[in-house]
Amino acid sequence: MTRLTAICATALVLVLQGCATLEEPTRSAAYAPTMPAVPVPPQENNGAIFQVVNGIALFEDVRAHRVGDILTVQLVEKTAASKQAATSTSKEQDINLGVNTLLGGPVSYNGVDPLSASVSAGREFSGDGASSQSNTLTGNITVTVAQVLPNGNMIVRGEKVLTINQGDEFIRISGIVRPVDVSPDNTVPSTKIADAEIIYGGRGTLADSNKKGWLARFFDSSLWPF
Repeated sequence: MTRLTAICATALVLVLQGCATLEEPTRSAAYAPTMPAVPVPPQENNGAIFQVVNGIALFEDVRAHRVGDILTVQLVEKTAASKQAATSTSKEQDINLGVNTLLGGPVSYNGVDPLSASVSAGREFSGDGASSQSNTLTGNITVTVAQVLPNGNMIVRGEKVLTINQGDEFIRISGIVRPVDVSPDNTVPSTKIADAEIIYGGRGTLADSNKKGWLARFFDSSLWPF
């Protein structure tokens, strides 16, 4: 076995191992869950019948309102947009300049008037374009409260990663939620999240198959002059 054959065989084995190995899903640190603050235990009063540390909040609101609390976001996003534009311009211009006499006498050379000139120009442009887009995203994603603002509004963020066969699908969401928009079952629709950022994507074999190659992307980019 030659050295070149050994190198090629080694490279082939590494490629096959890479294809057979399932990559770990990549999580974003920006959407990591926020842990609640560790509460300071109250001082026990051994002389009382009721102890604070053993109290049970029978009428406490279960809706998220503290840092680290869990909140379920109902994704009910549906958008549609369309745009159409058409432009048409045209311009024509003719200029004729003739000098038949000069200093009282006719101007001619071999039967041709050398001081006569004419210019004709024409320009026309026509353009038409149309664009339409629609998106629908439904489902649920549970997030955590990352920060409680002075006015009581909550900054929430979180992500869901689903690994199926040879690819990952992930949903990431962040935004600001008002406490009054949280329903009694601790859910809030995504349409009531302010400054919402919703990301749905994936990576792996399926995502790569739906992506253009780098050379095709170069021809479609603004860097290609033609």
